[in-house]
Amino acid sequence: MNEIIDSLYHRKSVRVYEDRQIPEEMKNLILEAAMQAPSAGCQQLYTILDITDQKLKEMLAESCDHQSFIANAKMVLVFCADCKKWYDAYLEAGCEPRKPGVGDLMLAITDTAIAAQNAVVAAESLGIGSCYIGDIMENCEEQRRLLQLPEYVFPAVMLVFGWPTEQQRMRQKPERCERKHIVHENTYRSIVGAELREMFAYKCKNSTYEEWCSAFCKRKYNSDFSKEMSRSVLEYLKQY
Repeated sequence: MNEIIDSLYHRKSVRVYEDRQIPEEMKNLILEAAMQAPSAGCQQLYTILDITDQKLKEMLAESCDHQSFIANAKMVLVFCADCKKWYDAYLEAGCEPRKPGVGDLMLAITDTAIAAQNAVVAAESLGIGSCYIGDIMENCEEQRRLLQLPEYVFPAVMLVFGWPTEQQRMRQKPERCERKHIVHENTYRSIVGAELREMFAYKCKNSTYEEWCSAFCKRKYNSDFSKEMSRSVLEYLKQY
């Protein structure tokens, strides 16, 4: 197994960091690696916000579901799906561009997520831990205010980075589903009944499937933050 594959197998989310800075040269490598990601038509339909203001990090920690470890991260990046800059470029050239649509947004989100994952892989290769923060899609009114987001700019991905503590380095990586349940050959097939139970059996070793699934549904899918995320994203979509 080569170093890159090994890194992908062992990488896990890190939420507790040592109190030491990330050297500027390493930070630059991570940002440059992000920008090397493939993108649709080589348009790089994203803008990366490098959050260096400590007070802003603290406010983002609150607006992103009160997760205090965000404020302790040594590097915080918000990857924005950016449909504005090309629209502005067309206007600058005297074109008559249509307004950005949902297809443009989906393409930009894809570009954005690929760039973010490049940053994660680069950081991991340097021994720097990272964690995705999906809550950046919540509370759109507050996030727009904090980050001064104009129309057609959507905060799709937030990443926090830092040197993992010994406990975080030794913590076991969460188990994944078996490949047979995730990879379908040629066409999609619905997973039902016994196979559903088999797919998630590793998650409910200490309880019944019903007990585990009901608790998970309540904690995640039916949670207040999940409902807020849907409301917030819909608010962003109104622009399109």
